[in-house]
Amino acid sequence: MTNTRLLPIAALAVLAAAAPGTAAAQAASQPDARAQIAKRLEIQVEDVRPSPVSGLYEVRSGAEVGYVSTDGRYYVDGDVFDMTSKHNLTEDVRRKGRLALLSTIKDSDAIIFEPKGAVKHTITVFTDVDCVHCRHMHSEIDEINKRGIRVRYLMFPRGGPGSESWDKAVAVWCSADRKDALTRAKRGEEIAAGKCTTPVAAEYELGRQIGLTGTPGIVTETGEFVAGYATAAYLAAYLDNPQGASAAASD
Repeated sequence: MTNTRLLPIAALAVLAAAAPGTAAAQAASQPDARAQIAKRLEIQVEDVRPSPVSGLYEVRSGAEVGYVSTDGRYYVDGDVFDMTSKHNLTEDVRRKGRLALLSTIKDSDAIIFEPKGAVKHTITVFTDVDCVHCRHMHSEIDEINKRGIRVRYLMFPRGGPGSESWDKAVAVWCSADRKDALTRAKRGEEIAAGKCTTPVAAEYELGRQIGLTGTPGIVTETGEFVAGYATAAYLAAYLDNPQGASAAASD
């Protein structure tokens, strides 16, 4: 998925392609400022790496990616595209970052709705009990499962700790039947449950590291991110063929 907000960095990629020499060669001729960059941005040194663009380092924080000049003075918030292939190189890094973050979540820390038959795809969905679009999506959960899609729900109450949505997420998690409680909560029913240890705080923080700003936030098994409500038809088409999903989703 292309993030149009970050497209100006493509212009830098064009200039870099026209410049002589490789990014690695030019970076090698300049002082290594990674330690200073990491300190300034409050990240680990290993999260500062040479980028495909001459004169810029790639910096990572969770699944977020940006670029810093080799002297540490300038920060560029944008995507780098290979202008020959039109491929988004920054999004490749984000996908790997999302998958690395999600690998820390065990199935036992998710509320899972599985197909009765073969599983074709698995998606991880950050959800808010009170989110209207989350409720619309969950109303299609049976159809989503019928299409061979396994859904792992993680809690992301947008209001944060202490909010009403947070308390509802905790109540769902502390219920004896979490799947039933989640479904009823999304219908607007009040869920009464005792206190227990939950992964809500950890999953909320994970969503923030991924860069989530709204719900539902869907991450595919290959690390692609789908923002907002997606119908069962669209999800099935997208997971089978991301490039042709729009046309196929009209069935």
